[in-house]
Amino acid sequence: MPNYRGSCHCGSISYTFTAPVIDQGLRCSCSICVRKGAVMTAFTVAPDDIQIEILADALATYQFGSKVARHHFCKKCGIYTFHETMIKPGYFRINLGCVEGVKSLELPVEVFDGTSI
Repeated sequence: MPNYRGSCHCGSISYTFTAPVIDQGLRCSCSICVRKGAVMTAFTVAPDDIQIEILADALATYQFGSKVARHHFCKKCGIYTFHETMIKPGYFRINLGCVEGVKSLELPVEVFDGTSI
């Protein structure tokens, strides 16, 4: 499986992860995902397959509703980088707009019915 690198806009949050070839994206219809508008990985990334580096306490986390999913973003530049999922707590979906070499807006995108969860 390929290795990928990604970061927020200012570089205060960066990560590498191992995952299948990224040939499709995912959008979610839940209230927060619609508002942030990101194209995410269509698969989840296991905690053992991602290494996250955070500079100067830059990571902020937002939770709502059941408070199971954890949506992470950079305090400095405001970019949503990844989140820990509600369905598989501790597993990640990555904002493909932050991943080097991935043209997230050119990928076919599946829509997940997050409003029904």
